[in-house]
Amino acid sequence: MKCVQLTASGLEKLEVVSAAAPEPGPGEVRVRMQAAAINYRDFMICAGIYGGGKEYPLIPLSDGAGEVESVGSDVTDIQPGDRVMTVFWQDWETQPVRPGVRTRTTGCEAPGALTELGVFPQSALLPVPDEMTIETAASLACAGVTAWTALHCGGPVGPDSRVLLLGTGGVSIFALQIAKAFGATAVITSSSDEKLERARELGADETINYQQTPEWGAEAFQRAGGGVDVVVETGGMGTLGQSLQALGLGGSIGVLGALGGVSAELNAMALIGKCAGIHGITVGARDDHRALSAHLVKHGIAAVIDREYSLPEGPEAIGSIARGEHFGKLLVRIG
Repeated sequence: MKCVQLTASGLEKLEVVSAAAPEPGPGEVRVRMQAAAINYRDFMICAGIYGGGKEYPLIPLSDGAGEVESVGSDVTDIQPGDRVMTVFWQDWETQPVRPGVRTRTTGCEAPGALTELGVFPQSALLPVPDEMTIETAASLACAGVTAWTALHCGGPVGPDSRVLLLGTGGVSIFALQIAKAFGATAVITSSSDEKLERARELGADETINYQQTPEWGAEAFQRAGGGVDVVVETGGMGTLGQSLQALGLGGSIGVLGALGGVSAELNAMALIGKCAGIHGITVGARDDHRALSAHLVKHGIAAVIDREYSLPEGPEAIGSIARGEHFGKLLVRIG
């Protein structure tokens, strides 16, 4: 079989190699992978700027989907021929988070999805619904579940909800699609008018070019008619102050990334005055993945794929996500 391996820290250490087909042991499942999707976290892992207990060589990528070829002993819920998708946390079944879970992730502490044949513990897989494409299933584990969890960080989302989404990458576009299916009002930002137009085509109610409008937080507050209820915060501390400006009374911010920086001053009085909540989002549990999957099927939502790569192009694809040129997801077609 062929796979992409990270042999040491650094993007230049990504290699396409031939390896012996792995055999599933007790509780394990062998999957012929059909597609995998790239997240910014995957770039960080390969570039050596992300923690975690990874061992080399490592097959990267947390997100993928394919068809089961064989199963080991003690596998009860999965059979050969089933379509399955990877999950992010292999040992986190349900919310809330508690000590002793979230120790093993696909594509970092455990082998990932960028391979023709992958062996995963049963706990690392979920069934792909019949109505869902492999491309969508392959895109959910990190970006989709993160979007779902962030949107719900302050409670249920519904027609009266107002959400702010930063950027047009995989998480934010999934969040836009999910929020609109709930009937929420969605405000989204980007530095590209072209991408903002594409977001409008997906249902965005308000769009803000943050380069043309440096005080985009205040603008989002006004556009939402008195602030938003939830911010899906992909920028981290570098944008958190503006996100707080955009927030309405009693709103919540789901912080899930650090594209804009990891440290900054925060106006504590604004936080207190708005009775705001700031939540750290580390993707979500298997139950969140299941709920997201059901929501997408119910509303006929498919992943927005910006570009596809082949398996031999996997190393190039991982490096390309750092340029931030994509809208939605980058996919690697495997089989």
